[in-house]
Amino acid sequence: MLGNGEHFFEGVEKLLEIWFEESSNSENDLRNISRADWENVLSHVNCEIISTSKNDVIDAFVLSESSMFVSKRRWILKTCGTTTPLKCLSLLLKLAATNGFTIVADLFYSRKNFTRPEAQITPHQGFTEEVTYLDSIFPNGRSYCLGSMNLECWYLYTFSRADIKISPEQITDGKVADSDSDPDQTIEILMQDLHPEKMGIFHKEKFASAHEATLKSGIDTILPSMHIDDFLFDPCGYSMNGINEKGEYMTIHITPENQFSYVSFETNVALSNYRKLINQVINTFKPGKFIVTIFANKCSLAYETMKELEVEYSKGSHWKRTDMQCCNFPSYNLLFAQYSHTDKKGDNL
Repeated sequence: MLGNGEHFFEGVEKLLEIWFEESSNSENDLRNISRADWENVLSHVNCEIISTSKNDVIDAFVLSESSMFVSKRRWILKTCGTTTPLKCLSLLLKLAATNGFTIVADLFYSRKNFTRPEAQITPHQGFTEEVTYLDSIFPNGRSYCLGSMNLECWYLYTFSRADIKISPEQITDGKVADSDSDPDQTIEILMQDLHPEKMGIFHKEKFASAHEATLKSGIDTILPSMHIDDFLFDPCGYSMNGINEKGEYMTIHITPENQFSYVSFETNVALSNYRKLINQVINTFKPGKFIVTIFANKCSLAYETMKELEVEYSKGSHWKRTDMQCCNFPSYNLLFAQYSHTDKKGDNL
């Protein structure tokens, strides 16, 4: 345990994703929002833009605390530390409305339980407070807790196709959004108690550049089709965004300090089976425990096949599944699974 005055950084991230209903005007695009406007949005979150990358389908931003992704009608914000992403929601919705997107089709807010919840800032000092804040904007939202509330858990707030319409003057206006037709899936792997040798790569005293750390760690081989934009913090810490020509993304964020090491991996790459990808991520970072969440809508390649992960792994594995839960939402299925290492040896799932 850290003593008074010792350094601590909350690696656990808050993830906020919004899909807007398709606009009747094909020219409407969230990527038309200016950088100055994005900087204004992020000022409410207490983070800044460090680097950007983009292609014809998606814009990716490496932030001082994690990442932001913007495509035509989807916005994703993932922030760590003591950031306040919910505080930017009203402004974000108004900017979306001025760019032609007046209806929220789906919203997801999720996070693992904090290591030090007492260090967080309102409205993030507890999940109940976060839900109250979200309910003030999305009155028909639903909240969930998966896992063990007194040990390790994962919180989720969802809002889908409910009676909400957004305008710059008035957020709610009671119009029902239709369900999405685009395939969508997201896998997130949240890792703790990482191998010290693996985490040593992400210290400036070991490697001077993010590119060196990316190559040494093998991050570049996880999804080779991704164009990588990476950043190595001083004295330690690492963030990367990867995007491909399909508009798929990958993002990794690393808090390498031994006392509170934490790594998150997330991608929306479409796969029929995520077992190989999970193995590669786990072998890259060697955690002592991790959580996997997979969202997939009914149009997704992963929707039917994600249930394969419900099968217990072989008796010879060094991983023990400590929890697994499945939820069915109107448009999405969700799989939540938690694993811990049974000994100090590395192994595949």
